[in-house]
Amino acid sequence: MHIPLVHSAPVTVDANMAKNLPLTATDGLVDMRGHTAVVAGTYVFDGPNLVTGWHAHDLHQLEYAFAGTIEVETEAAHYLLPAHQAAWIPAGLCHNSILKGVRTISVFFVPDLVPDEGARARILAAAPVIREMILYGVRWPISRPRSDRAADSFFTALAALVLEWLEHETPLCLPTTQDPLIRAVMEHTNANLATVTAGEVCGTVGVSERSLRRAFPAATGMTWHQYLFESRLLRAMTLLAEPGRTLLDVANEVGFTGSSFARAFARHTGETPSAYRRRVAGDRR
Repeated sequence: MHIPLVHSAPVTVDANMAKNLPLTATDGLVDMRGHTAVVAGTYVFDGPNLVTGWHAHDLHQLEYAFAGTIEVETEAAHYLLPAHQAAWIPAGLCHNSILKGVRTISVFFVPDLVPDEGARARILAAAPVIREMILYGVRWPISRPRSDRAADSFFTALAALVLEWLEHETPLCLPTTQDPLIRAVMEHTNANLATVTAGEVCGTVGVSERSLRRAFPAATGMTWHQYLFESRLLRAMTLLAEPGRTLLDVANEVGFTGSSFARAFARHTGETPSAYRRRVAGDRR
């Protein structure tokens, strides 16, 4: 599949622009429309690594990653968006996005167009028809000065599909916490997925294993071993979306043996690592 992002100059956003998104004067929300009356539109990003900083939009955001990896942090959770998945970020939700060599298209909707009672971020496995509609929507950037009947009809139809789609989220998120000790445990764990052990992480952050067994579930709702398992699988999904890696390479990099990796991946995602990689590769073409 050809993704014509870099050729869409009128709507391509570079890293410097993304760091300086305009805020509304009244509520501190990013004003994606520039005070126009359009009900929806797209926003394309094709750039280097970027940390957006904590912010919130005045519109709902649906962000689809064609390449690279996006992490979305909210107060409640830490979400991973590998290539060929989409993130839903409701209007007004404060979040921080970490973009790593990505090409993405976001669709922004006025809240009335997609009534979302969840008020939380979600990761969604994009159906082919929605991916194609997101690509088609690039002709109507959210920054355009005015709307028209064709654009409104198109985005109303897409909004209806998205509303149904929100009921089928993908569990690609990890808990987060403000506890500095547990945050240090998480950071060390994610930086050393291939080799980390409970004893090693406890020695690094200065806590006993007994204390970790009590404190980690109290702060996150899961044990440290569960967190490690989920982190390894989420990192594996990101690596499988990158070309040129063997399944064994991916398994070793995240701390699995080949056979245990295939079983764990299939049990968690419903498909084997090779089937997932073929699907992602097909989407990329």
